[in-house]
Amino acid sequence: MQLSFQHLFFTLAFAVLVVAIMVVAKSILIPLGLALLLAFILHPLHKRLKQKRIGNIGAAILVLLSFFLVLIGILTFFSTEILSLSDQLTDFGDKLMSIFTDSVVFVNENLSFLGNFDKDQLLEDGKAWIKDGAASLLGKTFSNTANILTGLFTVIIYTFLFLIYKEGLVSAFMRFAPEEKEPQFLKMLKKIQNVGQKYLSGMLTLILILGLANSTGLWIIGLDSPFLFGFLAATLSIIPYIGTTLGASIPVLYAFMSKDELWVPIAVAGMFWLIQVIESNFLSPKIVGNSVNVNAFAAILSLIIGASVWGVAGMVLFLPFAAMLKVICENYIPLQPLALLIGDDHFNDKSDSSPSWIDKILGRI
Repeated sequence: MQLSFQHLFFTLAFAVLVVAIMVVAKSILIPLGLALLLAFILHPLHKRLKQKRIGNIGAAILVLLSFFLVLIGILTFFSTEILSLSDQLTDFGDKLMSIFTDSVVFVNENLSFLGNFDKDQLLEDGKAWIKDGAASLLGKTFSNTANILTGLFTVIIYTFLFLIYKEGLVSAFMRFAPEEKEPQFLKMLKKIQNVGQKYLSGMLTLILILGLANSTGLWIIGLDSPFLFGFLAATLSIIPYIGTTLGASIPVLYAFMSKDELWVPIAVAGMFWLIQVIESNFLSPKIVGNSVNVNAFAAILSLIIGASVWGVAGMVLFLPFAAMLKVICENYIPLQPLALLIGDDHFNDKSDSSPSWIDKILGRI
Protein backbone atom coordinates (compact mmCIF):
# COMPACT_ATOMS: atom_id res chain seq x y z
CA MET A 1 0.00 0.00 0.00
CA GLN A 2 1.10 3.56 -0.73
CA LEU A 3 -0.11 6.45 1.39
CA SER A 4 -0.69 9.69 -0.49
CA PHE A 5 -0.01 12.60 1.84
CA GLN A 6 -1.41 14.96 -0.78
CA HIS A 7 -4.79 13.21 -0.77
CA LEU A 8 -4.71 13.00 3.02
CA PHE A 9 -4.02 16.74 3.29
CA PHE A 10 -6.85 17.66 0.93
CA THR A 11 -9.23 15.32 2.79
CA LEU A 12 -8.41 16.84 6.18
CA ALA A 13 -8.57 20.37 4.74
CA PHE A 14 -11.99 19.65 3.24
CA ALA A 15 -13.26 18.22 6.56
CA VAL A 16 -12.02 21.29 8.47
CA LEU A 17 -13.64 23.58 5.89
CA VAL A 18 -16.98 21.78 6.19
CA VAL A 19 -16.95 22.03 10.00
CA ALA A 20 -16.00 25.74 9.82
CA ILE A 21 -18.86 26.43 7.41
CA MET A 22 -21.32 24.58 9.67
CA VAL A 23 -20.20 26.62 12.68
CA VAL A 24 -20.21 30.00 10.93
CA ALA A 25 -23.45 29.47 9.00
CA LYS A 26 -25.40 27.51 11.62
CA SER A 27 -28.13 30.16 11.81
CA ILE A 28 -28.89 29.35 8.17
CA LEU A 29 -28.07 25.65 8.06
CA ILE A 30 -30.08 24.60 11.15
CA PRO A 31 -33.43 25.86 9.77
CA LEU A 32 -32.52 24.37 6.38
CA GLY A 33 -31.79 20.99 7.96
CA LEU A 34 -35.01 21.00 9.98
CA ALA A 35 -37.00 22.11 6.93
CA LEU A 36 -35.47 19.35 4.79
CA LEU A 37 -36.47 16.63 7.27
CA LEU A 38 -39.92 18.19 7.70
CA ALA A 39 -40.36 18.29 3.91
CA PHE A 40 -39.46 14.60 3.75
CA ILE A 41 -42.21 13.64 6.18
CA LEU A 42 -44.82 15.98 4.66
CA HIS A 43 -44.05 14.98 1.07
CA PRO A 44 -46.47 11.98 0.90
CA LEU A 45 -49.41 14.13 2.07
CA HIS A 46 -48.38 16.92 -0.30
CA LYS A 47 -48.19 14.44 -3.20
CA ARG A 48 -51.62 13.00 -2.34
CA LEU A 49 -53.23 16.44 -2.26
CA LYS A 50 -51.63 17.37 -5.59
CA GLN A 51 -53.31 14.36 -7.18
CA LYS A 52 -56.68 15.81 -6.19
CA ARG A 53 -56.11 18.79 -8.52
CA ILE A 54 -55.56 21.24 -5.70
CA GLY A 55 -52.37 22.45 -7.30
CA ASN A 56 -48.75 22.41 -6.19
CA ILE A 57 -48.85 25.63 -4.16
CA GLY A 58 -52.34 24.97 -2.78
CA ALA A 59 -51.33 21.50 -1.60
CA ALA A 60 -48.21 22.88 0.08
CA ILE A 61 -50.26 25.57 1.85
CA LEU A 62 -52.81 23.02 3.11
CA VAL A 63 -50.08 20.66 4.33
CA LEU A 64 -48.24 23.39 6.22
CA LEU A 65 -51.50 24.80 7.60
CA SER A 66 -52.39 21.37 8.97
CA PHE A 67 -48.92 21.04 10.49
CA PHE A 68 -49.18 24.53 11.99
CA LEU A 69 -52.59 23.77 13.56
CA VAL A 70 -51.25 20.57 15.09
CA LEU A 71 -48.23 22.47 16.43
CA ILE A 72 -50.47 25.19 17.92
CA GLY A 73 -52.57 22.51 19.61
CA ILE A 74 -49.49 20.89 21.14
CA LEU A 75 -48.11 24.22 22.36
CA THR A 76 -51.51 25.17 23.82
CA PHE A 77 -51.69 21.85 25.67
CA PHE A 78 -48.23 22.25 27.17
CA SER A 79 -48.86 25.91 28.06
CA THR A 80 -52.07 24.99 29.88
CA GLU A 81 -50.31 22.23 31.80
CA ILE A 82 -47.43 24.55 32.77
CA LEU A 83 -49.81 27.27 33.97
CA SER A 84 -51.77 24.76 36.07
CA LEU A 85 -48.47 23.64 37.59
CA SER A 86 -47.14 27.15 38.29
CA ASP A 87 -48.49 27.37 41.86
CA GLN A 88 -47.06 23.96 42.70
CA LEU A 89 -43.71 24.99 41.21
CA THR A 90 -43.66 27.97 43.59
CA ASP A 91 -44.22 25.64 46.54
CA PHE A 92 -41.57 23.33 45.06
CA GLY A 93 -39.04 26.20 45.02
CA ASP A 94 -39.87 27.22 48.58
CA LYS A 95 -39.48 23.63 49.75
CA LEU A 96 -36.16 23.30 47.96
CA MET A 97 -34.91 26.53 49.55
CA SER A 98 -36.07 25.35 52.98
CA ILE A 99 -34.18 22.06 52.60
CA PHE A 100 -31.07 23.98 51.57
CA THR A 101 -31.35 26.30 54.58
CA ASP A 102 -31.85 23.41 56.99
CA SER A 103 -28.80 21.68 55.51
CA VAL A 104 -26.65 24.80 55.96
CA VAL A 105 -27.84 25.17 59.57
CA PHE A 106 -27.08 21.52 60.33
CA VAL A 107 -23.57 21.73 58.86
CA ASN A 108 -22.87 25.01 60.63
CA GLU A 109 -24.00 23.64 63.99
CA ASN A 110 -21.53 20.77 63.67
CA LEU A 111 -18.62 22.59 62.01
CA SER A 112 -19.25 26.26 62.94
CA PHE A 113 -17.62 27.62 59.81
CA LEU A 114 -20.10 30.48 59.34
CA GLY A 115 -20.38 31.71 62.89
CA ASN A 116 -23.74 32.82 64.23
CA PHE A 117 -26.35 33.71 61.64
CA ASP A 118 -30.12 34.03 61.45
CA LYS A 119 -31.87 31.11 59.75
CA ASP A 120 -34.90 33.22 58.83
CA GLN A 121 -32.67 35.91 57.33
CA LEU A 122 -30.82 33.27 55.27
CA LEU A 123 -34.15 31.94 54.03
CA GLU A 124 -35.36 35.43 53.05
CA ASP A 125 -32.08 36.19 51.30
CA GLY A 126 -32.33 32.92 49.40
CA LYS A 127 -35.89 33.66 48.28
CA ALA A 128 -34.85 37.15 47.18
CA TRP A 129 -31.95 35.70 45.19
CA ILE A 130 -34.28 33.19 43.52
CA LYS A 131 -36.75 35.98 42.73
CA ASP A 132 -34.06 38.12 41.10
CA GLY A 133 -32.77 35.11 39.18
CA ALA A 134 -36.30 34.26 38.06
CA ALA A 135 -36.80 37.81 36.77
CA SER A 136 -33.60 37.57 34.75
CA LEU A 137 -34.58 34.11 33.54
CA LEU A 138 -38.00 35.41 32.52
CA GLY A 139 -36.41 38.12 30.39
CA LYS A 140 -34.15 35.56 28.72
CA THR A 141 -37.15 33.29 28.20
CA PHE A 142 -39.02 36.00 26.28
CA SER A 143 -35.93 36.64 24.19
CA ASN A 144 -35.43 32.94 23.49
CA THR A 145 -39.14 32.52 22.70
CA ALA A 146 -38.89 35.30 20.11
CA ASN A 147 -35.86 33.61 18.57
CA ILE A 148 -37.65 30.25 18.53
CA LEU A 149 -40.71 31.74 16.82
CA THR A 150 -38.50 33.46 14.26
CA GLY A 151 -36.66 30.21 13.61
CA LEU A 152 -39.96 28.31 13.34
CA PHE A 153 -41.26 30.80 10.78
CA THR A 154 -38.03 30.40 8.79
CA VAL A 155 -38.34 26.60 8.91
CA ILE A 156 -41.93 26.80 7.61
CA ILE A 157 -40.86 29.06 4.72
CA TYR A 158 -38.01 26.73 3.79
CA THR A 159 -40.30 23.70 4.00
CA PHE A 160 -42.82 25.41 1.72
CA LEU A 161 -40.08 26.09 -0.83
CA PHE A 162 -38.77 22.52 -0.62
CA LEU A 163 -42.27 21.14 -1.27
CA ILE A 164 -43.17 23.31 -4.25
CA TYR A 165 -39.74 23.14 -5.89
CA LYS A 166 -39.05 19.45 -5.26
CA GLU A 167 -39.10 18.46 -8.94
CA GLY A 168 -36.85 21.37 -9.89
CA LEU A 169 -34.37 20.57 -7.12
CA VAL A 170 -34.23 16.89 -8.12
CA SER A 171 -33.69 17.84 -11.76
CA ALA A 172 -30.89 20.21 -10.76
CA PHE A 173 -29.16 17.57 -8.64
CA MET A 174 -29.50 15.06 -11.49
CA ARG A 175 -27.14 17.24 -13.55
CA PHE A 176 -24.31 16.28 -11.17
CA ALA A 177 -24.49 12.67 -12.41
CA PRO A 178 -23.32 11.41 -15.82
CA GLU A 179 -26.12 10.54 -18.19
CA GLU A 180 -25.51 6.80 -17.96
CA LYS A 181 -25.56 7.01 -14.11
CA GLU A 182 -28.77 9.03 -13.79
CA PRO A 183 -31.02 6.07 -12.79
CA GLN A 184 -28.57 5.07 -10.05
CA PHE A 185 -28.29 8.68 -8.88
CA LEU A 186 -32.08 9.07 -8.77
CA LYS A 187 -32.32 5.85 -6.77
CA MET A 188 -29.81 7.28 -4.30
CA LEU A 189 -31.84 10.49 -3.88
CA LYS A 190 -35.02 8.49 -3.27
CA LYS A 191 -33.23 6.36 -0.69
CA ILE A 192 -32.01 9.49 1.10
CA GLN A 193 -35.58 10.77 1.22
CA ASN A 194 -36.85 7.42 2.52
CA VAL A 195 -34.23 7.41 5.29
CA GLY A 196 -35.29 10.86 6.54
CA GLN A 197 -38.98 10.13 6.12
CA LYS A 198 -38.94 6.76 7.89
CA TYR A 199 -36.76 8.10 10.70
CA LEU A 200 -38.99 11.11 11.42
CA SER A 201 -42.32 9.29 11.05
CA GLY A 202 -41.00 6.49 13.25
CA MET A 203 -39.77 8.93 15.90
CA LEU A 204 -43.10 10.81 15.95
CA THR A 205 -44.99 7.53 16.35
CA LEU A 206 -42.59 6.47 19.09
CA ILE A 207 -43.04 9.81 20.91
CA LEU A 208 -46.82 9.40 20.82
CA ILE A 209 -46.67 5.83 22.20
CA LEU A 210 -44.07 6.67 24.86
CA GLY A 211 -45.95 9.84 25.84
CA LEU A 212 -49.18 7.94 26.39
CA ALA A 213 -47.38 5.15 28.27
CA ASN A 214 -45.45 7.59 30.49
CA SER A 215 -48.53 9.70 31.18
CA THR A 216 -50.65 6.67 32.06
CA GLY A 217 -48.00 5.37 34.45
CA LEU A 218 -47.53 8.75 36.15
CA TRP A 219 -51.32 9.15 36.44
CA ILE A 220 -51.63 5.73 38.11
CA ILE A 221 -48.79 6.60 40.53
CA GLY A 222 -50.52 9.91 41.35
CA LEU A 223 -47.98 12.49 40.16
CA ASP A 224 -49.26 15.97 39.33
CA SER A 225 -49.57 16.93 35.62
CA PRO A 226 -48.81 13.43 34.32
CA PHE A 227 -49.34 14.35 30.66
CA LEU A 228 -46.87 17.23 30.87
CA PHE A 229 -44.10 15.12 32.38
CA GLY A 230 -44.97 12.07 30.29
CA PHE A 231 -44.85 13.77 26.90
CA LEU A 232 -41.89 15.93 27.95
CA ALA A 233 -39.88 12.78 28.66
CA ALA A 234 -41.05 11.22 25.40
CA THR A 235 -40.06 14.33 23.42
CA LEU A 236 -36.62 14.47 25.03
CA SER A 237 -36.05 10.88 23.91
CA ILE A 238 -35.40 12.30 20.42
CA ILE A 239 -31.91 13.12 21.70
CA PRO A 240 -30.08 9.76 21.60
CA TYR A 241 -28.80 8.26 24.85
CA ILE A 242 -28.94 11.53 26.86
CA GLY A 243 -32.57 12.55 26.28
CA THR A 244 -34.09 9.45 27.88
CA THR A 245 -32.14 9.89 31.11
CA LEU A 246 -32.88 13.61 31.26
CA GLY A 247 -36.57 13.09 30.54
CA ALA A 248 -36.88 10.57 33.37
CA SER A 249 -34.83 12.63 35.85
CA ILE A 250 -37.20 15.62 35.79
CA PRO A 251 -40.37 13.80 37.03
CA VAL A 252 -38.31 11.70 39.47
CA LEU A 253 -36.83 14.85 41.03
CA TYR A 254 -40.24 16.53 41.10
CA ALA A 255 -41.80 13.48 42.78
CA PHE A 256 -39.01 13.38 45.35
CA MET A 257 -39.50 17.07 46.24
CA SER A 258 -43.29 17.29 46.04
CA LYS A 259 -44.33 14.02 47.69
CA ASP A 260 -43.73 13.02 51.29
CA GLU A 261 -43.81 9.29 50.51
CA LEU A 262 -40.48 7.87 49.38
CA TRP A 263 -42.13 5.15 47.29
CA VAL A 264 -43.46 7.72 44.79
CA PRO A 265 -40.08 8.76 43.24
CA ILE A 266 -38.96 5.12 43.40
CA ALA A 267 -42.10 4.05 41.56
CA VAL A 268 -41.61 6.81 38.95
CA ALA A 269 -37.99 5.73 38.38
CA GLY A 270 -39.01 2.07 38.12
CA MET A 271 -41.79 2.89 35.67
CA PHE A 272 -39.44 4.84 33.38
CA TRP A 273 -36.88 2.02 33.56
CA LEU A 274 -39.49 -0.57 32.57
CA ILE A 275 -40.79 1.56 29.68
CA GLN A 276 -37.21 2.19 28.54
CA VAL A 277 -36.50 -1.56 28.46
CA ILE A 278 -39.66 -2.19 26.41
CA GLU A 279 -38.86 0.72 24.09
CA SER A 280 -35.26 -0.34 23.46
CA ASN A 281 -35.97 -4.03 22.87
CA PHE A 282 -39.39 -4.02 21.20
CA LEU A 283 -40.76 -0.61 20.17
CA SER A 284 -37.74 1.04 18.53
CA PRO A 285 -36.74 -1.98 16.40
CA LYS A 286 -40.33 -2.39 15.19
CA ILE A 287 -41.26 1.28 14.66
CA VAL A 288 -38.02 3.01 13.68
CA GLY A 289 -36.50 -0.24 12.42
CA ASN A 290 -33.41 -0.10 10.25
CA SER A 291 -34.22 3.32 8.78
CA VAL A 292 -31.10 4.78 10.40
CA ASN A 293 -28.89 1.66 10.36
CA VAL A 294 -26.00 3.47 12.08
CA ASN A 295 -23.76 1.62 14.52
CA ALA A 296 -23.46 2.76 18.13
CA PHE A 297 -19.98 4.24 17.72
CA ALA A 298 -21.04 6.40 14.75
CA ALA A 299 -24.25 7.40 16.57
CA ILE A 300 -22.38 8.55 19.69
CA LEU A 301 -19.78 10.34 17.57
CA SER A 302 -22.49 12.13 15.58
CA LEU A 303 -24.15 13.08 18.87
CA ILE A 304 -20.94 14.59 20.24
CA ILE A 305 -20.06 16.39 17.00
CA GLY A 306 -23.62 17.67 16.61
CA ALA A 307 -23.65 19.02 20.17
CA SER A 308 -20.28 20.73 19.61
CA VAL A 309 -21.25 22.29 16.29
CA TRP A 310 -24.99 23.07 16.55
CA GLY A 311 -25.91 22.44 20.20
CA VAL A 312 -29.22 20.70 20.89
CA ALA A 313 -30.30 21.01 17.25
CA GLY A 314 -27.15 19.18 16.21
CA MET A 315 -27.85 16.38 18.68
CA VAL A 316 -31.23 15.86 17.00
CA LEU A 317 -30.21 16.36 13.36
CA PHE A 318 -26.80 14.74 13.04
CA LEU A 319 -28.00 11.15 13.56
CA PRO A 320 -30.38 11.09 10.53
CA PHE A 321 -27.80 13.11 8.59
CA ALA A 322 -25.22 10.41 9.37
CA ALA A 323 -27.63 7.81 7.96
CA MET A 324 -28.07 9.94 4.82
CA LEU A 325 -24.30 10.33 4.51
CA LYS A 326 -24.01 6.54 4.67
CA VAL A 327 -26.38 6.24 1.69
CA ILE A 328 -24.30 8.72 -0.31
CA CYS A 329 -21.01 6.99 0.54
CA GLU A 330 -22.40 3.61 -0.51
CA ASN A 331 -22.85 4.88 -4.06
CA TYR A 332 -19.30 6.19 -4.53
CA ILE A 333 -16.45 3.68 -4.55
CA PRO A 334 -13.83 5.95 -2.87
CA LEU A 335 -16.29 6.67 -0.04
CA GLN A 336 -17.48 3.11 0.58
CA PRO A 337 -15.00 2.54 3.47
CA LEU A 338 -16.65 5.49 5.23
CA ALA A 339 -20.05 3.88 4.66
CA LEU A 340 -18.72 0.71 6.33
CA LEU A 341 -17.56 2.75 9.33
CA ILE A 342 -20.95 4.45 9.69
CA GLY A 343 -23.19 1.48 8.96
CA ASP A 344 -24.25 -1.30 11.29
CA ASP A 345 -24.10 -4.22 8.86
CA HIS A 346 -20.49 -5.23 9.49
CA PHE A 347 -20.76 -4.73 13.28
CA ASN A 348 -23.41 -7.39 13.85
CA ASP A 349 -22.80 -11.10 14.34
CA LYS A 350 -23.81 -13.10 11.28
CA SER A 351 -23.14 -16.69 12.16
CA ASP A 352 -25.35 -18.04 9.39
CA SER A 353 -23.48 -16.34 6.56
CA SER A 354 -20.15 -17.18 4.98
CA PRO A 355 -17.23 -15.01 6.11
CA SER A 356 -16.47 -11.99 3.95
CA TRP A 357 -13.01 -10.94 2.85
CA ILE A 358 -12.92 -8.50 5.80
CA ASP A 359 -13.71 -11.33 8.23
CA LYS A 360 -10.96 -13.49 6.72
CA ILE A 361 -8.40 -10.73 7.13
CA LEU A 362 -9.49 -9.98 10.70
CA GLY A 363 -9.27 -13.69 11.49
CA ARG A 364 -5.56 -13.69 10.65
CA ILE A 365 -4.75 -10.75 12.96
